[in-house]
Amino acid sequence: MTRHARNCTAGAVYTYHEKKKDASASGYGTNTQRVGKDSVKDFDCCCLTLQPCRNPVITKDGYLFDKEAILEYVLTKKKEYARKLKEYEKQKQQEQEQSNEKTANEELQKLQNFLKGEKTIVSRSQTANNESSSSVSNMSNGKDKTLPSFWIPSKTPEAKETKLQKPDKTIYCPVSGKPLKIKDLIPVKFTEVKDPDDKKSLIVKQARYMCPITFDILSNSVPCAVIKTTGDVVTMECVEKIIKKDWINPLDSTKLTDADIIPLQRGGTGYSAVNDCLEGKHERPVLQA
Repeated sequence: MTRHARNCTAGAVYTYHEKKKDASASGYGTNTQRVGKDSVKDFDCCCLTLQPCRNPVITKDGYLFDKEAILEYVLTKKKEYARKLKEYEKQKQQEQEQSNEKTANEELQKLQNFLKGEKTIVSRSQTANNESSSSVSNMSNGKDKTLPSFWIPSKTPEAKETKLQKPDKTIYCPVSGKPLKIKDLIPVKFTEVKDPDDKKSLIVKQARYMCPITFDILSNSVPCAVIKTTGDVVTMECVEKIIKKDWINPLDSTKLTDADIIPLQRGGTGYSAVNDCLEGKHERPVLQA
């Protein structure tokens, strides 16, 4: 019997090692790659625009938005609600008219059946109906306006009439999905890093903001929190070691409570599990044996 090398391709069995090697070379299967730094939103960027906030505000759940962007979002949702409500009321009115018309037709049918039973009485309406029903054209009596369309999906013969539901008036946060109100938005105040030797623009700087109490540089890797009463952004380490000792704000010496500390949600990716799974997967056809 002839001896073969390890990577023999003359065998009848397609081994797992050979299949995996060919799949990686040909591009089949799922390619997994860890998301880089450029794909992660910075902690001081708006959750809608993904750009640094000019006028930052924060929700009760700790999501940061640019005030202009979140107001435009709320206004868009209100316009969408008004449009959907108008369509819903129009459909409701049409259903009411159809119900009234159906009732009127039933009453008319009863009357016609009664007149039909009376052989000595002939109504003009019955004669007119007989004349109109004698037409065999499918385009007469306005039927051309109700014919189905084979080009519009919603008007095909198989299409069913969609019943609209009453729209929800509540506006929800685009990130957390919880009810959002403008009065609940809290203005945020970032403390800029003052470096006289650094002449770069604020957006270009890597270290843009710092904690106003400990002067630690803020970044995605540093857990932060917002003091609700003043809007200052501090580190969670400062909250645990300084503020929680006597629950006094070191900046203005005011009393604080646990509800006044809002953890700032750190920059995440566009995936459903933020900061938990920083991997991007690309599905490709599977290599069949």
